[in-house]
Amino acid sequence: MSDTVRIVEVGPRDGLQNEKTPISVEARIAFVKALVGAGLSTVEVGSFVSPKAVPQMTGSDEVLRAVQHLPAEFHVLVPNEKGYEAARAAGAKVIAVFASASEGFSRANINCSVAESVERFKPVITRATADGIKVRGYVSCVLGCPYDGAVDPQSVVDVTTLLWDLGCYEISLGDTIGVGTPKKVRELLRACAEAVPMHSLAMHFHDTYGQALANIYAGLEEGARVIDSAAGGLGGCPYAPGASGNVATEDVVYMLNGLGVTSGVDLERLVAASNAIAAEIGRPAPSRVTAALNAKHKRAS
Repeated sequence: MSDTVRIVEVGPRDGLQNEKTPISVEARIAFVKALVGAGLSTVEVGSFVSPKAVPQMTGSDEVLRAVQHLPAEFHVLVPNEKGYEAARAAGAKVIAVFASASEGFSRANINCSVAESVERFKPVITRATADGIKVRGYVSCVLGCPYDGAVDPQSVVDVTTLLWDLGCYEISLGDTIGVGTPKKVRELLRACAEAVPMHSLAMHFHDTYGQALANIYAGLEEGARVIDSAAGGLGGCPYAPGASGNVATEDVVYMLNGLGVTSGVDLERLVAASNAIAAEIGRPAPSRVTAALNAKHKRAS
């Protein structure tokens, strides 16, 4: 494993949208700038959804406009055409759409079936393609659902294939409730890679059962080279009871460094970014690597 891995940093969106403490636009802008300064070249900075549904993402247009001059690719989540229009007006160059592999989760999350959710974002992909805007796809609950239980891998393959055929350049496979294990991850990636090239599949694993790093390692062995993670291990899922946050970017980078795999991320600067946003939230970052390095620095001082 001596090649390069691309990390998609989702903390400013997928992380902060699930924190109870609202974070100001100014603090979110500073967070993104710190992440880019740490070497993260792909950052999801916001979500163009209803402020009533996700108040934590209010001002995503301001965040996007404020960071566009930085040397990185910025993503925003877009649920429908109204959100797309707002994202395009703010200068978005990459958007993300989302679907679930589970009917129960889809209805709980966006109050419609999987098929209905696809119909909602089809026009978004069509318009984005015509406007020269790249589209990334998310698939939720690929390894288990809080409402339906086990998820048939074929359901994941079907949704992944559909997103690919509609024009998404990359599909992020999300273990939304963190129930996956390495064997299941291997099997799922192999199945999805029959329909979508492995280099166009991303791993998006939550750490609810402490399996995220093991699952990522299994995925790396299968040939996956894109990892979604959140600085500090921020986040969770409001529609997945008991689900903890995304795997921490620091923990991923520490593992990659140990493997000799290049990520381009400066671990010390990343930890500083996580500490700063943790201070805004009012609690320590869940990341184990951040906790360990903070303790090490405290002893050294």
